[in-house]
Amino acid sequence: MFHLTREDPADRWEVEALYDLCFAPGREALSSYRLREGIPPVRDLCRVARDADGILAGAVRFWPVHVGLRGAEALLLGPIAVHPTRQGEGLGAELMEDGLTRARAAGWPRVMLIGDAPYYSRFGFTRLCGVEMPPPTNPDRVLGLGDWAGVTGTVSPWAH
Repeated sequence: MFHLTREDPADRWEVEALYDLCFAPGREALSSYRLREGIPPVRDLCRVARDADGILAGAVRFWPVHVGLRGAEALLLGPIAVHPTRQGEGLGAELMEDGLTRARAAGWPRVMLIGDAPYYSRFGFTRLCGVEMPPPTNPDRVLGLGDWAGVTGTVSPWAH
């Protein structure tokens, strides 16, 4: 049993340590991190999962981005991570579903991520044709959920 709560500023370093553990060195060199620089995540959507002893087991963050010349608003989901000792317990799916439910309730029309289509398709994500992440990103890994009709172009940092 896990307890999901909003990520607080005090959680930051513990969450960063989890991301360091779960992802390859140099993760911050990925193009998705360029979209996050200097932009705060959408705090009400960022969640942490703790076990009964209060130990961090997982975390997910959501970041606002713009897509295309018209600047369509979207959320960039990620990173999402589950501690290696807690994987296989459904926590990643729980974090994903909780975050997506909250995003819809907050009025976000679309969510995107960079990931493996066979895994994320179970949450409704499909390949986004015509939406381009800054290089180097494999276009087959650019996935979206929600209302993407007529939205094309390059993903850019939030400019509000």
